[in-house]
Amino acid sequence: MTSESHRKWPRFESELVDWESTDTGYGPRRARTAFTGPYHASIPSVIADASVDLPARAVALIEEASSEIARFDGESLGSTTSFAALLLRTEAASSSQIEDLTSSPKAIALAELGRTGRANAEAIVGNVTAMTAALELAEDLSSGAILRMHEVLTRHRTDAHAGMLRQEPVWIGGSSRGPHGADYVAPRHERVPAALADLTDFIRRDDVPVLAQAAITHAQFENIHPFTDGNGRTGRALLHAMIRHGGLATRSIVPLSAGLLADTDSYFAALAAYRDGDPVSIIIEVGESVFPALANSRQMIEEIRTARASWEEKISARRDASAWRLADLLTTRPVVDARFAADRLGVTGANAQLAIDRLVEDGVLSQIGNGRRNRAWQADEILDAMERFAVRVRRRT
Repeated sequence: MTSESHRKWPRFESELVDWESTDTGYGPRRARTAFTGPYHASIPSVIADASVDLPARAVALIEEASSEIARFDGESLGSTTSFAALLLRTEAASSSQIEDLTSSPKAIALAELGRTGRANAEAIVGNVTAMTAALELAEDLSSGAILRMHEVLTRHRTDAHAGMLRQEPVWIGGSSRGPHGADYVAPRHERVPAALADLTDFIRRDDVPVLAQAAITHAQFENIHPFTDGNGRTGRALLHAMIRHGGLATRSIVPLSAGLLADTDSYFAALAAYRDGDPVSIIIEVGESVFPALANSRQMIEEIRTARASWEEKISARRDASAWRLADLLTTRPVVDARFAADRLGVTGANAQLAIDRLVEDGVLSQIGNGRRNRAWQADEILDAMERFAVRVRRRT
């Protein structure tokens, strides 16, 4: 995009806002002075009708990336197993890792079974739920739909602000004492409802390439920062909803966060550049993230299919036995207990346990721990494939 076209895209402006510190008597005089007086807060740009004028390199990239997404989406048509749920979990884990929330595939799977105690794993399960809600709400991405995504993301913590727009200032970087000296200060909370309404008007447009529209929507949302917490993960869930909303991927999940995670400095720099009237940088970041994300996904899926094929020689149950259906289930849910297996297979608890025992005997499943109560079992080969996926996308340091 040329410098002239940069000026065509509306920038975030700023305004002075009065600040009243709640700890004016705390700390040395110099520190108190640093957090006294008004601060600059951003004013969100209005983009509902803004002209999206992209340079040739950005147009070429989003066309190639969009074609790759469509091809990946089409690959699921010939598959007997849908890996969408599995890719959703890997995407939720990668998105959370961007926010420094990390957990192993095994811990996440246990948290999904209700085995609590690991805060990060529970937060990532909340992200899975938020992304699921985002996809279900993709047909009508209103302000209410965005609030719903945030509510399901944060409700696991019994957050009093879950699904509610903030009523206080928020900022990134600097000190927790005040916004003075922060890297970025989001708009005053009074401006947030109108800013979200403008954003949803932009979402409803049909004259912008889907992937570019999704990237711009994501950047605008992140810089509005409408919630006290969870903005990044909600914004990336919204990114997926936009891809579904635009019909770019209707069956599969594209784990874009796995691509963005490789260079978070560049990703955050693109979000900052967007505020200065440069939408191209975030479009490039999102477009380029598609290729490593899908290459990594294909590799994981192939490893899982190979593992499942190897079980054909291991499983000794009759072909009509529940053990075979359980084996299929394990390719997307590699940690199970008897209750979960019974529910998903539609059998009694006793028959679910028989299927689990059969796969343990045949070397497909292994018990987690040595206890006799609240037992769970894992498919090591599937967890290993998921762990290798996570290692390949680990944040660059």
